[in-house]
Amino acid sequence: MVSIRALPKIWLNGRFVPWDEAKIHVLTHGLHYGYAIFEGIRCHGTSSGPAVFRLRDHFDRFQNSAKIYRMRLPYDRGTLERATLDLVRENGVSDAYLRPIAYSGYGEMGIDPTKSPIEVAVAMWEWGAYLGEEGVRRGVRATVSSWVRIDSRMLPPQAKCAANYANSALAKMEATSGGYDEAILLNAAGMVAEGPGENIFRVKNGVVSTPPASSGILRGISRDTVIRFVKDEGLEFQRTDFTREELFTADELFYSGTAAGITPIREVDGRSIGSGEYPITRRLQERYDVAIHGRSERYSGWLTYVDGPRPRA
Repeated sequence: MVSIRALPKIWLNGRFVPWDEAKIHVLTHGLHYGYAIFEGIRCHGTSSGPAVFRLRDHFDRFQNSAKIYRMRLPYDRGTLERATLDLVRENGVSDAYLRPIAYSGYGEMGIDPTKSPIEVAVAMWEWGAYLGEEGVRRGVRATVSSWVRIDSRMLPPQAKCAANYANSALAKMEATSGGYDEAILLNAAGMVAEGPGENIFRVKNGVVSTPPASSGILRGISRDTVIRFVKDEGLEFQRTDFTREELFTADELFYSGTAAGITPIREVDGRSIGSGEYPITRRLQERYDVAIHGRSERYSGWLTYVDGPRPRA
């Protein structure tokens, strides 16, 4: 795991405040009941200055998460997108992780969140590969968790809600306490779902597959990016369920996520995966690196330049 380095400013409820002054009350409703939605976004340096990767898509999901949870956002998407870009400029850093979050603030206690105001912040910090640079190069060791991925009849997996991540935290702690780098969660039907904070892909006989949305996954922005790359590589792609045993017999496995990037999985529950060479994963990693750093016209539509035109409402 990599540590984060604080940056000077955070955008909080419409204004920039110093990092150490971005505080909330101890009785903030979202702190007690998990009523918060958020996004994880990356900004990268390019030859034309810093650019945020898939900004519009992230705020599409942010708004959809709010809709699912009946949360009335006090700012329109244009304001939030501009705030995100302005924050990058304010902090003067090209490569960073951005965290927009909306949550029920200090108002009335009790489960009903509608009695509390909705507050919004955008923070950013310098954060390397979530599973470590060595993990990106050599692959990580994973274990199938005893904890089951949340089901849509319990909580909506398609909303990126803070409450969902208690499930992820349990799986993560179980994995790391057992000496593994990361977990893999199965769904209530016993099929592979995703990692605690990543989607998962399987490669077998040249076919790349990933669990469908119906398996209880979050539809990851990076997952969608990888699907596009797979098709651009001319590889066969499938959205399909697969079993725990099919993890063990894969030629390649990898995680995808904004924090994790594209990270190979070299081992699952003590079983080595494939040959350890990851040829297809490497091709996808190369495309990802080219895309996020603005070195391909094909993927230029995914970049919003910090010094470019301002997003509208």
